[in-house]
Amino acid sequence: MIHDLHFTKDQIGILGSVFYITYGVSKFISGMISDRSNPRYFMAIGLFCSGVANIFFGFSSSLMCMTIFWLINAFFQGWGWPPCARLLTHWYSQSERGRWWGVWNTAHNVGGALIPIIVATSVLLFNNWRAAMFVPGIATIILSFIIVNRLRNVPESQGLPPIEVYRNDHVDSQTKNPNKQPIIKIFFNYVFKNKYIWFLAFSYVFVYVVRTAVNDWGAVYLTEEGYSLMKANSCMSFFEIGGFVGSLAAGWCSDKIFCGTRGQTNVLFSLGVVFLLLCFWFIPGKHLLLHSSLMFGIGFFIFGPQMLIGMTAAELSHREAAGTASGFVGLFGYIGAALSGYPIGLTIQKFGWQGFFVVVGVCAVLSIVTLMPLWRASGHKKLATQDA
Repeated sequence: MIHDLHFTKDQIGILGSVFYITYGVSKFISGMISDRSNPRYFMAIGLFCSGVANIFFGFSSSLMCMTIFWLINAFFQGWGWPPCARLLTHWYSQSERGRWWGVWNTAHNVGGALIPIIVATSVLLFNNWRAAMFVPGIATIILSFIIVNRLRNVPESQGLPPIEVYRNDHVDSQTKNPNKQPIIKIFFNYVFKNKYIWFLAFSYVFVYVVRTAVNDWGAVYLTEEGYSLMKANSCMSFFEIGGFVGSLAAGWCSDKIFCGTRGQTNVLFSLGVVFLLLCFWFIPGKHLLLHSSLMFGIGFFIFGPQMLIGMTAAELSHREAAGTASGFVGLFGYIGAALSGYPIGLTIQKFGWQGFFVVVGVCAVLSIVTLMPLWRASGHKKLATQDA
């Protein structure tokens, strides 16, 4: 796109920022709606519309048209995460949720690892960057019909008992006698007034700056260091492969080692991110194996808190506000993602890649600072009720 349409890095950054801000707002709004909706249809409609917007983006050439279709794409993509958080909270109990949430979260990494390869292959086969938009768009539309056919609502809608009752795992009054309060009341009582949710929200800003900046600008950095597009994208695939393993490891650690308290895992994984970012910064030039290994490690550690923060928000809120809580912290996360678009692009334009690594490194450190207050925060929902 930079070569064909003569876009500058800061213009590409504008597209990224528009996407992430819209996605974050949509994630929050759809979170409140999804807590009262059937995820079977809610997710499928969002996925279908996202695919259509992706295809129209591929037909566009002006920055204005691309921005509009990218905005529409982001809005409907935001319909995905909150209903997933609701389903995972209702189908898996406290003692097992970390592992299963980690398995679900690997979808980010499988898709993220495949997309650079699919994008590069599509461009090479059709000799046109637009093919890289059409192929995922068509695949997304097909998947939306699969979701309608296979997905189901929460256990109670299928005549099953709540998962906590079934497994006798942290059964509280919310589970035994669910109180269907108005969405706004649940939001203010169990999300807005919950101090833990605010710590999670601010930490998510910094985590997403790091995750998105590395993901979006990593290939550009590597190509300017001398790698070919295919080698740079192949190296970036290890970021997602590392995230796949890291999501599983973080979920297992928080369940088995720290007994359902997620704070320790978040902090320890964030420390790993800081160390490996420094290593990546101080090893310039072409060292494909070493850079791929470092990308694997950064992905491993950053996807731990990326996954667990959203899950912790769902656990520390009301049982019927899992989508709302995860959508709320997700809004802050994608404010961070938006900061990795135009602001990071402008930083690179003015201060080079040294400025990039300084900004991203500082954000990694700040993520640790904001996660420390949750070191011993319990995952039990009753804690959120007491602190609300």
